[in-house]
Amino acid sequence: MNYIVSLARKAVEEYILGGKTIVPPEPIPKTLKKRAGVFVTIENHGKLRGCIGTYRPTKENLTREIIDNAISAATSDYRFTGIKKDELGDLTYTIYVLDSPEEICDRSELNPKKYGVIVKGAISNRIGLLLPGLNGINNINEQISIAVQKAGINLKNEKIILYRFTADKYTD
Repeated sequence: MNYIVSLARKAVEEYILGGKTIVPPEPIPKTLKKRAGVFVTIENHGKLRGCIGTYRPTKENLTREIIDNAISAATSDYRFTGIKKDELGDLTYTIYVLDSPEEICDRSELNPKKYGVIVKGAISNRIGLLLPGLNGINNINEQISIAVQKAGINLKNEKIILYRFTADKYTD
């Protein structure tokens, strides 16, 4: 199993079983010393149980970003009840390490299989994000529409600013 996925799994299990946030294992691999946004998605038998993340880094390194977002995905996704101890053996994890978003001028610069999208309300500054390569998202209009909906932006009252990003995906 990938180190990144193992780290997320260990963070969730330690938190659910003992209420403690793990300390990043030493030495931290060089590739995880960088800073980046991270999304952690947790599923139980193919059904979403939590997805939380940051599109820009908020922690001192990637290791801490993964640990904190994994725990948040397991316990704080408002759409679900927190993960229970008896679920731990059935969970699968997908971790997305995001590259820095870049503003784009036109939706034709998007491709839902390659790029994630961030929409930002020009007035409200509300933000919605959709990760790249998601099953069922087949075209740019769908991708933008879902991100706008997630942000709660009313397109009749407000223009949006578009950003795109790529992400490295790690799964077990």
